[in-house]
Amino acid sequence: MAEQNFVDYVKICCRSGKGGAGSSHFLRDRFNSRGGPDGGDGGRGGHIILRGNRNTWTLLHLKYRKHVIAGDGKPGGGSTSTGGYGEDVILDVPLGTVAKDAETGEIHFEITEHEQKMILTPGGRGGLGNNHFKTSTNQAPEYAQPGEPGREEWKVLELKVLADVGLVGFPNAGKSTLINALAKRELAIVSPVAGTTRDVIETPLALDGIAMRFSDTAGLRGEADAIEAIGIDRAKAAVEAADILLWLGPPKEAPHHPRTILIAAQADRWRGDAAAEAEAARCDLILSAATGEGLDRLHHMIVEMARTLLPREGEAALLGHFTGERNTINHLAITQAHHLIQWRHGRYNRPRRNN
Repeated sequence: MAEQNFVDYVKICCRSGKGGAGSSHFLRDRFNSRGGPDGGDGGRGGHIILRGNRNTWTLLHLKYRKHVIAGDGKPGGGSTSTGGYGEDVILDVPLGTVAKDAETGEIHFEITEHEQKMILTPGGRGGLGNNHFKTSTNQAPEYAQPGEPGREEWKVLELKVLADVGLVGFPNAGKSTLINALAKRELAIVSPVAGTTRDVIETPLALDGIAMRFSDTAGLRGEADAIEAIGIDRAKAAVEAADILLWLGPPKEAPHHPRTILIAAQADRWRGDAAAEAEAARCDLILSAATGEGLDRLHHMIVEMARTLLPREGEAALLGHFTGERNTINHLAITQAHHLIQWRHGRYNRPRRNN
């Protein structure tokens, strides 16, 4: 995964489909030469929908797709036939994607779960056919509703990094080798010389669809010169800013952090050493990035800790109902339902009828 392919911000123009027109039609067949109105409704215009995908880690596929256009709804027909719906456009996005209005900056919703779908731009409603307008005094209405126009809006999609993961330890503890193994490419310089990493090396990675930022830091030690002192100060700042800390060193010297994974690294070097194995037994994980031992378990532990940083299911659902889907939920219906519940529980007096 090349770093230049990591795109966390795109601005796109979304145009939803317009609704189909209702039909003004009257029943005509061999048995009814002057039948009543039977015009059907128009179909709904296509939505533009965002769908969470844990296998996607970047917005690169939307960077050069500036215009997203959904299909229009089809007009209604006779025999109360409803027109076909416009074709929806579904955009797969990584978990942690936040949708905003480009003009006002208002946050619409956030995608936090795999296969979660949220309507970004709703399509126009289809018009009603003349079948809906017949009354006792107007038994042959010759009019029907046109479909609602679609919306054309600029939206911003921004990928929020859900976790900062810091690799901290003493010199030559295997931090650079580990970050290269996790990224599956050469990001950091691996060298037996202490102090090779003098600055914080950051790289975005996605584990199980969760966007994270990994930071390889300078080894914590007594600084030998001013340049190394700067790197060590930045390493200490990375410890404070990290959401998850990977400590490669003696467990008793690990910094105090609420989410720390104690790693006994470079297991291929100290296997058979009784003192080293006793020290490793107090760690959470035995790892060898060179041979791949423990990498899968570390992957799982990081993902599980990162999931604790995600919104709870109830909070995400509440956020979706009252922000992301506000364009599709009738606020009046919600208010009426609330009053009905209050009335059923005896909190309101029974409404009186006006005679």
